[in-house]
Amino acid sequence: MADISDDLIVLERSAEEERAKLAGLDGEERAAQWRRWYDASVTFQAAVTAYAKETGQPRHEVEQTVKKAVRHSDEDPAE
Repeated sequence: MADISDDLIVLERSAEEERAKLAGLDGEERAAQWRRWYDASVTFQAAVTAYAKETGQPRHEVEQTVKKAVRHSDEDPAE
């Protein structure tokens, strides 16, 4: 399992929170929220790539480890 940065967890949690906000939206409201989710996801993905490069860890392992940590935490991003 890859070592991970707390910053990566914060970024992934933020992306998941933005994704959860898409529920029940439509039209322009959904489009605006989708953009917020997309931007948060792009930021997370760029940070994962940079972290993997800095540490020499396989990128996919870093991403999987962060996603598991966020999804298995006690905090629900939809709340």
